[in-house]
Amino acid sequence: MESQQWSSKYGFILAAAGSAIGLGAIWKFPYIAGVNGGGAFFLVFIIFTLFVGLPLLIGEFLIGRSTQKNAVDSYKEIAPGSSWHLLGRMGMVTAFLLLSFYSVVGGWILIYIWKTITGDLTGLDGAGYEAVLNQTISNPYLAVGFHFLFLVLVIVVVAKGVQSGIEKASVIMMPALFILFLVVVIRSLTLDGAMEGVQFLLVPDFQLLTSEGVLFALGQSFFALSLGISVMVTYSSYLSKKENLLQSASAIVIMNFIVALLAGLAIFPAVFSFGLNPAQGPPLIFAVLPTVFSQVPFGMVFLLLFLILFLFAALTSAFSMLEIIVSSQTRGDVTKRKKSSWIIGLLIFIVGIPSALSYGVWSEFELFGLIFFDAVDYLVSNILLPVGALLIALFISLRMPRERLVAEFTAGNNSGKKLFVAWLLFIKYVVPLAIVVVFLDVIGVFDWIFGS
Repeated sequence: MESQQWSSKYGFILAAAGSAIGLGAIWKFPYIAGVNGGGAFFLVFIIFTLFVGLPLLIGEFLIGRSTQKNAVDSYKEIAPGSSWHLLGRMGMVTAFLLLSFYSVVGGWILIYIWKTITGDLTGLDGAGYEAVLNQTISNPYLAVGFHFLFLVLVIVVVAKGVQSGIEKASVIMMPALFILFLVVVIRSLTLDGAMEGVQFLLVPDFQLLTSEGVLFALGQSFFALSLGISVMVTYSSYLSKKENLLQSASAIVIMNFIVALLAGLAIFPAVFSFGLNPAQGPPLIFAVLPTVFSQVPFGMVFLLLFLILFLFAALTSAFSMLEIIVSSQTRGDVTKRKKSSWIIGLLIFIVGIPSALSYGVWSEFELFGLIFFDAVDYLVSNILLPVGALLIALFISLRMPRERLVAEFTAGNNSGKKLFVAWLLFIKYVVPLAIVVVFLDVIGVFDWIFGS
């Protein structure tokens, strides 16, 4: 029977960083930064991550490590006889829905890897790559089949357990991700005119940043760390009491910054080098990047490397989404892990089929004016995640005993007491206020007030 603990702090940090570094960091960050001014957006994103994301990440760590239990039972132990355990169940539902459409995009990555290997992406122009993207996501057999294949990869790893599955995969995939990123970034930076893209990413021009862009940066800093669904509560529950949570949280945030920087340096220099528009939006990875790499020597090799690192990032995030559900269902009984992983994974596959078909045969089916994929994405990203994060911050402020917080915060950290008061002020006031601002923005309150 495997002990459900990380074998080392290194394994935990890489697994937790893998959870945070997913499609949001590599796919979403570049196109949101491209639309919202590049360098100015990046700077604001860093500020918000440090003052909103980091305190909340530490907070989730404190909950999980203090109880050494799954997301549901953690809240039950700290607040017995209350309804706070529903916060853990809300996280399970959110992770379930998130993985149901996240795996669809994971399937697209697998398709693109296959098309790159077989040469189907060679020699096309910009319009050709957009056509390939549309054909790929609208083909029901491809979309559903590779959605299933991506989930199978996730299930196989999670079924093996924390050390033998998630940690072992993360220890391989995360260093490989950084190495592959560096190779692609070096190639991108050697293109003619690449420095214009570097300047776009690193030199803030606040005239390009709108108030909406500031709110996007706040939201991105929050979503980029997998916060709000108690994933980090689950992951930290497998962590030894001797480990320094502040160091671990800081390392994860720094790795997140590095990946966002590398994603920008891989994409924007190449985009500017070929005179393309950085504000292309979601197709930036799947349509614009192939266009760029098709025009440079060995371009398809570099595209393949980028897609593989993109796959690694997607998988490591997906592991955490399935793990929070499996851990809550098995309640530490490792004999149930394999069966639970397959049952839950297959249920997620079934629920995700409408999302996989949203750009094809189900494109006319809409919920609240959105195709099914976008409706589930909106529900998760703009409602469930911010509400979950707000409730976690309130739970820490209102229900966790101060002595327990101090004990966990200072464990393995000699200078923890000096930082505790500052952290508590942020988690009580700054974090909830920031989340409320994001939430009011996404539901359109500011548009209604200002009439814009």
